[in-house]
Amino acid sequence: MANGQWYPPEWPDRIRALAAGTLTPVTPKRAATVMLLRDTGTPGSGSGPAVHMLRRRTSMAFAGGAYAYPGGGVDPRDDDRAIGWAGPTRAWWANRLGVDEAGAQAIVCAAVRETYEEAGVLLAGPTGDSVVGDTTGADWEADRAALVERELSFAEFLDRRGLVLRSDLLGAWARWITPEFESRRYDTWFFVAALPEGQRTRNASTEADRAVWITPADATAGYDRGELLMMPPTVATLRGLAACGTAAEALESAAGRDMTPVLARARLSGDEVVLSWPGHDEFTKHVPSTNTGPAPTPSDPTGGASA
Repeated sequence: MANGQWYPPEWPDRIRALAAGTLTPVTPKRAATVMLLRDTGTPGSGSGPAVHMLRRRTSMAFAGGAYAYPGGGVDPRDDDRAIGWAGPTRAWWANRLGVDEAGAQAIVCAAVRETYEEAGVLLAGPTGDSVVGDTTGADWEADRAALVERELSFAEFLDRRGLVLRSDLLGAWARWITPEFESRRYDTWFFVAALPEGQRTRNASTEADRAVWITPADATAGYDRGELLMMPPTVATLRGLAACGTAAEALESAAGRDMTPVLARARLSGDEVVLSWPGHDEFTKHVPSTNTGPAPTPSDPTGGASA
């Protein structure tokens, strides 16, 4: 049975156009996404932590129907404004993420902001060793809505609230860049974080129709059966998380993860398109010129469980 790899039917034609020089690649936009984890059992039980995932609405132009993590684009307004900051320095993050210090601040801000916007979880607190306990009030919701509409930058939000961003609660996990032949391209940093004590997730995203807590093993099994639609970066990061017994283990192992960007490669072999992701052979596709079928439509094996 085919797996649930997201594969738009227009890709072969776009790949051929790129090879022919008639398609100009779009410059990727910087983005950040967070794998929010919570422990599900006792250490050593083998169950591992569960990860919070969103199913993108089928009406979405990019990866409609696919399961993903809370995430979105970097806001350039967050790159150089002085904000409350706890954890590794901006210089440390710049080295880890492969960007300058201003870019590192903006990317980390995007990770924390998007987790708040789409899951209602805020990795920030009044001091450098605390996190807010409840963000469900009407005043919090008004600020969250203003962030979503970009009426308020995250740096302004932190300043207004007197909050300190907890960069120490994040671990950088991977970096993937959308293929050159895709019309919507993102240079995305993947982070891992544990759900703070006292906070609860909810589906606060207008882009998702379902939110679930699911173990990486169950999520990848659903993908392997063709029942969960996912993009290659999502599957690859889930497979890496499956080796971690707890959320704390995932955060600890993040420090040793390779942050070299992964970018798909496409080549023509006769009439066949060969699409591959370096270091991730399972995603390699051989697409004949006659392939015009639609992308797979997944079912939902999670039983409708919500956050």
